[in-house]
This record gives sequence, C-alpha cells and structure tokens, in this order.
Amino acid sequence: MFRDLSRPIETGMPTYPGDPEVTLSPDATHEADGYATSELRAGTHAGTHVDAPRHTLAEGETVDGLDPESFAFEARLVDRRPLGPREPITDAQLPDPEALAPDVDLLVVRTGWASHWGTDRYRDHPYLTAAAAERCREAGVGVGLDTFGPDPTPTADGRRDGASIDDEPDGTPAHDVLLADSLPIVENLCGLDGLPARFRLFAFPLRLRDGDGSPVRAVAEWEE
Repeated sequence: MFRDLSRPIETGMPTYPGDPEVTLSPDATHEADGYATSELRAGTHAGTHVDAPRHTLAEGETVDGLDPESFAFEARLVDRRPLGPREPITDAQLPDPEALAPDVDLLVVRTGWASHWGTDRYRDHPYLTAAAAERCREAGVGVGLDTFGPDPTPTADGRRDGASIDDEPDGTPAHDVLLADSLPIVENLCGLDGLPARFRLFAFPLRLRDGDGSPVRAVAEWEE
C-alpha cells in the first residue's frame, strides 16, 4: 500500500511566518504556445518538506550533500492526541530509546494539528521539548510531524485560545538537537489517519545546491 502524506504545492498555501509566499502560475499555455509550462516561486521550506542541518546550524550539512538513502525511512507512528494548543510534548510521551533502535529511523509524531491547516490555529501546534528531542537523538531517530515544526511557531499576538507562550523556549532548541546529529526533520505531513504503527516513508528532496531544506513528495508504504 502507498499513501501520499504531502501537501499540494499551490498559490497562497500556508507558510511559516516570514517565509516567502508560494505562487504557481502559468508561463506558456497550450492555447498561446502549443505546450504548457508554469512558474513556481516558493521558499525551501514550503509545504511538506525536509530540513537539512544547514537550516539552523551555520556549518551544518546541506540538502544536496546528504546521501539520498538518508531520506528513505523505517518509520514508527506515535499518536499523541488529544493535545492542546501550544502544548509541550515531553520525553516521557515518547517511546524509550531501547524500543526504537535499531529498527526505526524516523518517529512520526501525530499531534492532530493537520486538521487546522489553512487556519491561524495551525500556528498554535504542540511542540517537542528539548528533552524530547534529546530522547530522539539518543535513539538515533529523526522526527516527522503534522505541524510547522518541532519548535513553537510564533504568533502575531503571542496568545491564542488562552494559551500563554511565556514558558515556551526561545530559538530552535529541538531543531538544533536533532540537526546537530544530522537527524532528519520532516514537517507539515498530512494523511496520517489509519496508518499502521510501522511503515516506510520516502521523502526525497530536490537537489538544491547548498540547500537548507527542500519540499518533498512524502509517501508512506506498508504491507497489508
């Protein structure tokens, strides 16, 4: 069985605050030119994408420098629903490292926030604590998420649904812990309903020169 877990790339799609807006528009058309091409403008972290270590670490590896096989994962799904807005996911809520290694490359954490895609509420997703990221690092596994990322996403007013951000970490601590060990981060996944606990996930990036990340076509595969 195969299932697409990626968001369509389209004009006006949600982007991380401050990232470039996405536009996909006709360039040549069948009517005018006899063939069709389109112009795509997007940031390297548009839609469903992978982060390269260069994303948050100045001397980190770039997406084109990583081995292609490092984007084919043995994944384990961890369903952490229900979670509240901006709720931290702690290390105690993740499997023990001994339960993951050596058979798992990627821990796919389902927060349920994929249902808020296209709304302001999507910014208020749960996030990994630095200790949770450290548990993944200890196990040698990357993280896939149905959110903007493993760290809190800024909001315009600092508060939504009564959730305070006073205790949220500054910067990108979860990113830094994972990317420092070249562990993958796959963001903005969708379609996690009904997936088995174990599956293969393919998330191959574009070969962007010195790229800090890239959109991917994320596809799950499993045996019935």
